[in-house]
Amino acid sequence: MSNAHTQELSDLGVSIWLDDLSRTLVSSGDLEKLTQEKNVVGVTSNPTIFAGALSDGSAYDEQVRSLAADGADVDEAVFVITTDDVRSACDVLRPVYDATDGQDGRVSIEVDPRLARDTQATIDSARKLWDTVNRPNVMIKIPATAEGLPAITASIAAGISVNVTLIFALERYREVMDAYLSGLEQAEQAGIDLSTIRSVASFFVSRVDTEVDKRLEKIGTDEAAGLKAKAGIANARLAYQAFTEVFTTPRWENLATAGAHLQRPLWASTSVKEPSLPDTLYVVQLAVADTVNTMPPKTLDALADHGELEGDRVSGEYADAAAVMDKLDQLGISYEDVVKVLEDEGIEKFEASWKDLLESVSGELSKARA
Repeated sequence: MSNAHTQELSDLGVSIWLDDLSRTLVSSGDLEKLTQEKNVVGVTSNPTIFAGALSDGSAYDEQVRSLAADGADVDEAVFVITTDDVRSACDVLRPVYDATDGQDGRVSIEVDPRLARDTQATIDSARKLWDTVNRPNVMIKIPATAEGLPAITASIAAGISVNVTLIFALERYREVMDAYLSGLEQAEQAGIDLSTIRSVASFFVSRVDTEVDKRLEKIGTDEAAGLKAKAGIANARLAYQAFTEVFTTPRWENLATAGAHLQRPLWASTSVKEPSLPDTLYVVQLAVADTVNTMPPKTLDALADHGELEGDRVSGEYADAAAVMDKLDQLGISYEDVVKVLEDEGIEKFEASWKDLLESVSGELSKARA
């Protein structure tokens, strides 16, 4: 029986995805249990999550020994391990995928973050991941860098379902939606069934507050203090406004008539980084239809335990959201600088986690060969 709080969020039109993946989560039956008890209908992963999973426990030891015996290098081993985990999770979530006609039941896997500034390498990596996982409910995560945009279009045009990640800026988000629509148009010209393609756009929330609040503290005025923990939600609400604008245009209507699906906004980075804030803040304040909220386990548990929803908290809030951004600008906080810093940091953090992952697997391979 599903939890009342998570069911209420689902009833509002929000798909709950879990921002966590490990072999143990799948093999223990816990992932399947979450679909039944907490309305989880999807999974996202990233290099940080995989690095954590591999360093915890012995679930991967046997496979690492086998890969070592086969002479696999560290890059090959990481590729095999991560795609195996994602494929297994896809199989667990296949009933959800079937029941929702492909909208949910999705599992995301990220291209190598070291390729974030290389368009062609990202396209090649996305195709390799798609072919290797070989499940209709996988999504390939491509970062929304300037170089990532044409890779998004090319992947969608090839019929690959894409989770666009690391979106912070409203202008970049509009470019992401344009890249999706361009990919759909190319896919249609190529004779690909548009109804088989799905995409979400992962718009990051709490990291915006972390960066902006740091700058507000330096300003130190009462007005600055009153704007703390407001930028992330305001930014996301304005993103949803952009979503409603783009997906009501004649360009979109033509694609929808041909069978295309909405590219839903996905709220990412939804755990609060400031302990004094309500732990369900970025869930309650961004509840609105046609969205996905991907939550780390602690945030999901908090929602299930004491999440008090207030209905749609996004539609109708656009003017207030714009006012928040205007006040930040008046205080001298540069939006353009904030989002650039966040994108660069996001890539750096994922690259660092990928390096940790490679080092961890390299060490395990060496031990297995000793």
